[in-house]
Amino acid sequence: MRRFFVVPVLGAVLGATALLGSAHGAAVAGANTTKRATPLSMPQRVCVTSHSSATANATCAVWRRTDAWSKVPSVYTTEFRPAAQPGVVAYAAWLRASSTQLALYPGYEGPGATSLPRGPEMVPPTARARLLVTFNSGFYEADQRGGFYVNHTLYFPMIRGLATVVRYTNGKVDVVTWRGAQRPPANVAMARQNLPLLVADTRPTPLSAHNASWGLTLHGVPDVWRTALGVDANGNLIYVAAPSQTSSSLASILVALHCVRAMQLDINPEWPILVTYAAPGAQGPSLFVPNPNQIPGRFLYPSTKDFFAVYSTNAPRAPQPW
Repeated sequence: MRRFFVVPVLGAVLGATALLGSAHGAAVAGANTTKRATPLSMPQRVCVTSHSSATANATCAVWRRTDAWSKVPSVYTTEFRPAAQPGVVAYAAWLRASSTQLALYPGYEGPGATSLPRGPEMVPPTARARLLVTFNSGFYEADQRGGFYVNHTLYFPMIRGLATVVRYTNGKVDVVTWRGAQRPPANVAMARQNLPLLVADTRPTPLSAHNASWGLTLHGVPDVWRTALGVDANGNLIYVAAPSQTSSSLASILVALHCVRAMQLDINPEWPILVTYAAPGAQGPSLFVPNPNQIPGRFLYPSTKDFFAVYSTNAPRAPQPW
């Protein structure tokens, strides 16, 4: 397994906070006032304390921007060694909700057996100019029942009580426990379910302690590659992938990443993948999660399983590319 080492930081992890727009003055009742631009939310610092017999030292991971070509900084990634797992590297990506569009695409085998049209089964060529990130989705429906809805099509009915990543028609994204009907209401543009919530209210859920409830693992071992998707307090998405994880240790990583709610996605060595792109047009694809079972161009041709794509956007209400 490739090894990565966290770079300690003594000051703030990120530089000066970027501002949208510029401040401008206005005369109100004879006095000069200045309207300040609203600062962009940024990924929160991730610091892990390592204990030894003599001291406890906190190491803080560095968030690095990976979309330097886009107008608004929207994608940051980091690697760090989780607490109590010194031999493990976790890979995390932070996705700004206000400047991105989350899309879901069926593959040619997942979601499950269906006669419904599956769409492009890859990132549509017409949308690649705005492509920022692609990453894996959840289980096959044959392995674990769950709802799947996108492009006005209900592939599998929604199930109450399951964790669900939702994109609403107003552009907002969230990770929630589904409380609605089998068919999503009109204000939902996309919904994908996978097991119950792993993290709720910034804490691991009680079920996260029961490892057998979180999917069949390769050779039956308890700790395998696992992936997850969460949302922070500002509504931004956080993806994580890490080897040698149980459901409980994965939940702890998500809490360290400041997720208020999170759900497990796919597990086992074959499936974890997150791809970043160095330039518009899906140029320079790169595997951020170092998985020898995957290739950088994986979602630029028809995919076996469903997957997520993230686009830069200034029109969050627009339908996802299809």
